[in-house]
Amino acid sequence: MSDILIESGQGVARLTLNRPEALNAFAGNMRQELVDALDGIRDDEKIRCVILTGAGRGFCSGGDVKAMSALQAAGDVDGFSSLLEAGKNIVTRIRELPQPVIAMVNGVAAGAGCNLALACDYRIASTRAKFGQTFVKIGLHPDWGGTWFLPRLVGTSKALEIAMTGRMVEAAEALELGMVDRVVDPERLEEETMRLAAAIAAGPPIAIREMKRAVYEAATNTLDEQLALEAAIQRLAFLSADSKEGIEAFLEKRAAHFRGR
Repeated sequence: MSDILIESGQGVARLTLNRPEALNAFAGNMRQELVDALDGIRDDEKIRCVILTGAGRGFCSGGDVKAMSALQAAGDVDGFSSLLEAGKNIVTRIRELPQPVIAMVNGVAAGAGCNLALACDYRIASTRAKFGQTFVKIGLHPDWGGTWFLPRLVGTSKALEIAMTGRMVEAAEALELGMVDRVVDPERLEEETMRLAAAIAAGPPIAIREMKRAVYEAATNTLDEQLALEAAIQRLAFLSADSKEGIEAFLEKRAAHFRGR
């Protein structure tokens, strides 16, 4: 079976890391499979929201340490660098994907797995989930954007403490710190995640795509730049068939049916 499972329906694509026996640690060609899956989703107009999760009892425990040990023993710096490049490709694909990406964190999210979750646009976690920048435990430095995502979510000093100790952050603390957006009981995790994904998928794709872009660009834009961006996007939305449908539906007191046009 593939290490990345892809399911889709009703406007939602679900990508599942599928190495449950290893808590979905990345190994072999798994990183490239995830890149390919994300690339396949990008231009699929039927997909309006993406869920990323792990099979079994874990979300993702990071990289395969045995594989890294073998690379280290062989002095294979190029091989290790290719892993870093693949990780970079995954998190940039998620950020650049026009569709919103929801991390459904069902269990441990450690090392690269933690940063994979942080790279997503929204994180909903089970009460059993745990998050850790565990790189320091094996003498390594965070990658997959950990030093970029984490301080933006929890602040500089807390990010340093979490990274420098490598401790696991329980779901309740992760919610308090802002590492995740919601925490629910395990038996409700899939239902609540699908409810959110369905609500997003039912919305106007053009406006939602541009919301994702605008919110992230706001981090580096001036107010004037952001106002100009908003105006340009608003004109685009105003001229869309979806806006016409949305306004008509509002006036007719019925549910709108958006087609991404």
